[in-house]
Amino acid sequence: MAIEKTDLALQEPNTAPAQPELLVSAVLHLMSHYTANSQEASSCIKLASVIERHLKALADLPDLAPVLRATCQQLSEQWATVVERAMPQPEKFRLFTRLVTGSRAVN
Repeated sequence: MAIEKTDLALQEPNTAPAQPELLVSAVLHLMSHYTANSQEASSCIKLASVIERHLKALADLPDLAPVLRATCQQLSEQWATVVERAMPQPEKFRLFTRLVTGSRAVN
């Protein structure tokens, strides 16, 4: 039963029951996996996005201690930045960069 709840919290924090301890446990687990996987050439953007959502869900819990809510909010914003940086750059910006720098695409 506890494993089922943990699995649900790992996948979608907003659909899991509002149990702060379960969300904190899940986000710590996810962060440790992200850190372990960051040794590889490319970090997992999907995992970073899930971490950000868990932290956001924790920050939105009204009964959470204010210091913990503020910490989760700040970390959520930092993880959102990690996700944004890892997203592929849209093609139009790459074309603009090539035009500005004078580089040509290799075909």
